[in-house]
Amino acid sequence: MSDKPSLKVLLCAPRGFCAGVVRAINTVEHALRQFGAPVYVRHEIVHNRYVVESLKTKGAIFVKELDEVPDGGQPVVFSAHGVPKDVPAEADRRSLLAIDATCPLVKKVHLEAELHHRRNLKIILVGHKGHPEVVGTLGQLPKGSIILVQTPEDVENLTGVDESNLAYVTQTTLSIDDMSAVVAALQARYPQIVGPHRQDICYATTNRQEAVKAIAAKADAFVAVGSPNSSNSQRLKEVAERNGCPSSQLVLRAEDLDWSKLQNIRTLGVTAGASAPEVLVEEILNAFAEKYELDIETVTTATEDVSFPLPRQLREEVV
Repeated sequence: MSDKPSLKVLLCAPRGFCAGVVRAINTVEHALRQFGAPVYVRHEIVHNRYVVESLKTKGAIFVKELDEVPDGGQPVVFSAHGVPKDVPAEADRRSLLAIDATCPLVKKVHLEAELHHRRNLKIILVGHKGHPEVVGTLGQLPKGSIILVQTPEDVENLTGVDESNLAYVTQTTLSIDDMSAVVAALQARYPQIVGPHRQDICYATTNRQEAVKAIAAKADAFVAVGSPNSSNSQRLKEVAERNGCPSSQLVLRAEDLDWSKLQNIRTLGVTAGASAPEVLVEEILNAFAEKYELDIETVTTATEDVSFPLPRQLREEVV
């Protein structure tokens, strides 16, 4: 009989990789097979250091900007978060082989913004300043065409906005509750504002947050697996705290766990952000298994069967 204390683990499902992340990682791996190393990648392909380091070992070279990519035949991949329009324009000017791994759900937001712009609407973007997805969306249109707001207070402070010619779009990886509060503020102040036909928060972000909500109040502590710079992973930690879990932490690897916050727990909630591979979830569970006798229960709140095709340049290579 084990002398380790027992620990009930409530494992969220869905968790981990979404279809957009799978497509982005596959894009780099297929490009490496098709064109050989190196394959250049502008910015982190997804926000997960483990994934990035794994791709580096296979021959991917990550750069901040295109001026770090040499002329020649080797491809450069744009990350899942999307890029401003001047980036593919620069790649085209230099005759670089550009492969766009932008998530199709982010592309949907770009197209919505362009459609609103063609209809002469002023656009409000709900999102986090400086996030690569937000930078990419702002860069789809001429400067000044989109106003960025982050909070209901930002909405209250807007000036000089013509309500009769106004639309909004949102970042895809926001907290559903935060987004809803900002949108409610927009609709209250500007009743005629035009919104998306379907919400911009992606299915994976929604599903992972709902799974956390389902078990947060039952857990003494929560661990969200993901990188600190991952928006959707950060939101999972926040959602757990807001929905009744007294202690929540975001960690990339088992070595990052703060055990001081995990004393005397009996029930643990575990999830993973959309850019976190399952191997890291297993690593976290193994770390707990060294200290506890685990009783793992998977709590499923949705089933996902979404997949996206690879970028056009790579599809012929796939059998």
